[in-house]
Amino acid sequence: MTAPGGESTQAIEWPTLMICCLCYAGFALSTTTFELVGPWVAGLALTLSLTLYSSFSHEVLHGHPFRSARLNTTLVFPALGLLIPYHRFRDTHLAHHHDPALTDPYDDPESNFVDPAAWARWGTLRRLLYTWNNTLLGRMLVGPLIGLAVFYKADWYASRHGNSPVRDAYIFHALGLVPVALWWVAVADMPFWLYLASAYASHSVLKIRTFLEHRAHERARCRSVIIEDRGPLAFLFLQNNLHAVHHAHPRMPWYQLRAHYMARRAAFLSRNGGYAYRSYAQIARLFLFRTKDPVPHLLWQAPEFRAERAADP
Repeated sequence: MTAPGGESTQAIEWPTLMICCLCYAGFALSTTTFELVGPWVAGLALTLSLTLYSSFSHEVLHGHPFRSARLNTTLVFPALGLLIPYHRFRDTHLAHHHDPALTDPYDDPESNFVDPAAWARWGTLRRLLYTWNNTLLGRMLVGPLIGLAVFYKADWYASRHGNSPVRDAYIFHALGLVPVALWWVAVADMPFWLYLASAYASHSVLKIRTFLEHRAHERARCRSVIIEDRGPLAFLFLQNNLHAVHHAHPRMPWYQLRAHYMARRAAFLSRNGGYAYRSYAQIARLFLFRTKDPVPHLLWQAPEFRAERAADP
């Protein structure tokens, strides 16, 4: 059951707990059957498992599947994805959920837009790289590299200037790498280079989801997308393709999002200004080789955007 505000009232959310088991089973099988199935099958299986693990981690930071935050965090303690500390993912993502700041180049940690003044100072090569990053193909190929570089740079600066939560997040992450390393030494037969490649590839798959989750718009309620996809990607993303629904009800468990959306489809599409796509296949046809948005945030200094930014909509 779900409370009126979208928060689950169940003590244990079994569908989410089953996703956790599926993630670990996929990780275990893919890393121990390399010699049997070969690099392509093992690598693909691990990529999908790590993608689902990231989506599961997203559920965890929003308070699932248990009511205890400590117990939930225990489920994602092993750093299977290698690259992003869980607590940094949690803190930046929860900051991202301040909807009036969505797409703000400075105050939205997940924004892909940049300050037009900064863009004007960039050289030609950097502009070309970031413009390519605003195509779906570019986002999948170089998007993880750009995102990780920006992420690590900001965290390095914060830790160097005494931000202890950031430092502690990386200590926790290092500890979470220990069980992964022990598994590797004792059980796994997959080459570590393939694990790293699969971890990067999982970020590439996730970039499909985040590619156009948010647009620049004067109204905060019109910035989050609805993608009505029902295929494998919707499952891998745990229905987060219904992103406007998630932002409206961030504590609603993933397995209730679609029914909630379908019962109120017209209202959600009206509320977000019709920012919607039928499927990820449609998005690929439209934007695989074409940019969806300009890199500089052209509305960032607009009076309407600043007014929305100043107060909740």
